[in-house]
Amino acid sequence: MALSRKKKIIIVVAVVAALALVVIISIAAGRKDEPEVTVVKVQVRPELRSTVTASGEVRPVKFINLTSEVNGRIEEIFVNPGDAVTLGQPLVRLDPTQLQSSQEAQTAGVQVAISDVQNARSSVTAAENNVSQAQQGLTVAEAGLSQARQGVVTSQTSVDRAQVDLNTAQRELRRQTELVEAGVASRAEYDAARDRLEQAQVALRTAQAQLQQQRISVEESRARVNQQKVAVRDAQIGVQRARTGVASSEARVNQQQAILRGQSSQRSKATQLSPLTGVVADIPARQGQFALANLTSTPLMTIADMSTINVEVNVDETEIGNVEVGQMAKVKIDALGEKEVEGVVTQKNPLAVGKSDTQGGGLQNRVNVQEAKEFKVIVELRNMPDDVRNALRPGMTATANITTKTKQNVLAVPLQAVIEKPAPTPAGSGSPAAATTPAPTAQGEKAKEIKGVYVLEGNKVKFLQVETGITGESDIEIVSGLKEGLEVITGPSRVLRTLKENATAKKQTRKPGEGEGKSGESK
Repeated sequence: MALSRKKKIIIVVAVVAALALVVIISIAAGRKDEPEVTVVKVQVRPELRSTVTASGEVRPVKFINLTSEVNGRIEEIFVNPGDAVTLGQPLVRLDPTQLQSSQEAQTAGVQVAISDVQNARSSVTAAENNVSQAQQGLTVAEAGLSQARQGVVTSQTSVDRAQVDLNTAQRELRRQTELVEAGVASRAEYDAARDRLEQAQVALRTAQAQLQQQRISVEESRARVNQQKVAVRDAQIGVQRARTGVASSEARVNQQQAILRGQSSQRSKATQLSPLTGVVADIPARQGQFALANLTSTPLMTIADMSTINVEVNVDETEIGNVEVGQMAKVKIDALGEKEVEGVVTQKNPLAVGKSDTQGGGLQNRVNVQEAKEFKVIVELRNMPDDVRNALRPGMTATANITTKTKQNVLAVPLQAVIEKPAPTPAGSGSPAAATTPAPTAQGEKAKEIKGVYVLEGNKVKFLQVETGITGESDIEIVSGLKEGLEVITGPSRVLRTLKENATAKKQTRKPGEGEGKSGESK
């Protein structure tokens, strides 16, 4: 039975529609099975630098928080924040009236003490004169004593002589008595002998009286000598006392002069001078404010020595092991835009602090194991142009890019090309899917992961396990597992993880430089 023309047209249209539907489905299926990927050729980089980036702030090597050393009302502040100051330059002046009055009163006290010293020295001179006079009196008394003793000797000699004469007279009288009785001598001779005896007795008594008088004179002279010795000793004691008075007066003078120096120093501190050459970082004080100098001293201003400038940055505990003293760095200060300043690591603090710790940490603080830790690293800025140095201020935010390692002629790929995935099951399991199935692990044990890249060979995706080395800003070193010239697939890890071994893919068409920009942005 022949078909009508209308039916034939309907059949042809249905067939064409079916073919079109098949083509559309095939195209859609082809697009789903063959994703577009970005590839980069593996190349040898002339140089690859591993860096650690950390943020912090500008800190001068030396800065002083200037506080008031005396009490007084602030009369004038000579500088403004940001001004450059030199050593000894006047900064702040306080009202000196009270300090000056104290200094003048102390000056008068010093003059009084000096007068006391002069009086004490005059007393020493008078006491020394008394000693001299007492010594002279002692000499005279000792001479009198010596003379009296000599008189005793003379008188004793006279007594002895008179005794001899008496004895002679007695013998003569006895002889004359015997002669008179015998009728040989006359009565006149007897009377003469008797008179001579009486004269000898008188002479003896006179000599004895003189001896006794001389002995009394010796005792009197000895008493006068002892008296003069006491006078000399008293005069010497008077000299010692006068000298002690001089020493005390001189000590009081020294004390008063020391107090005067302190008062003068306090008076001079009414005008605060700059203790160093630097920049005025902050002035919390205000004119008319009353400054205190007690335990709660009034802060006047902060001065920073900007001759040597450091940047203090906080390095994460996962990266601090790569940072060492002496490593070079590039520092950017937010206030200076994109300008880079050379720097070198000069100090690495061995004590970790929590990221939320605003007190600087310390061994006495308890460790919060749930909180990430940081280490303070000091980077000294070097070779700064004058305009940069003059523009820096303490506390400015800075970012340091520390070069930890450098290698030449390194085989490297973009960071986004390397992923980690579970290790496959051992070969020989007999199943094609076994190559992508994670190896079994013990209960509770994390599955072992391997590091690798996807390469595109023709239109087939291959996963190659690699061993990596140092990490640069956007590239990572490939130690083993890749050869130069291969095309590796790059992209976010969430995209790379969707790729399958031996799956088909095609290169994504991009304008020159577009892929690198995407890669940099993804990082």
